[in-house]
Amino acid sequence: MATRTSPIVRFMLQKLAEAGCAIDARFFSVETCDKSVVGGFRPPDGVVMCHNQIHDRTTMENMLAHELIHAYDQCRGGKKMNWLDVRQHACSEVRAANLSGDCHWMNELMRGRVFFDLKKHHQKCVRRRAELSVAMNPNCTSDAHAKQVVDEVFERCFKDTAPYDDIP
Repeated sequence: MATRTSPIVRFMLQKLAEAGCAIDARFFSVETCDKSVVGGFRPPDGVVMCHNQIHDRTTMENMLAHELIHAYDQCRGGKKMNWLDVRQHACSEVRAANLSGDCHWMNELMRGRVFFDLKKHHQKCVRRRAELSVAMNPNCTSDAHAKQVVDEVFERCFKDTAPYDDIP
């Protein structure tokens, strides 16, 4: 499993343990998912992996890295993070899209995205992916609301690269 072989996943597991939130295999569950998502973070239960949507190792590793950023945010917030608060949710989504590999140029090419400016494209991708996730929050009223909230938190949350020193 990627928890043993993926450097980014192993790093996140180590940082969670150092932050006082060590996790074990029970933190991960495998489910059949109705939506076109590959996984999700469901506090306090853990990470859901959607076996019917994960078709290769890279997808699984990126999903785990993304969801473990959410777990890290939950941990460092003293486990008091309110995922229904769209601003808190947006910040964690910006961080997860930024730090997990979601917006790596190869992943974007696989999604059919063509770009010319890698630096600006990374930020645009992070915004787009955060907006898509926030739009699924039950307290988000519209796509425009998701965009507004992501815009409000973007600069601060994009710069927050913990537990990394910089964007990996």
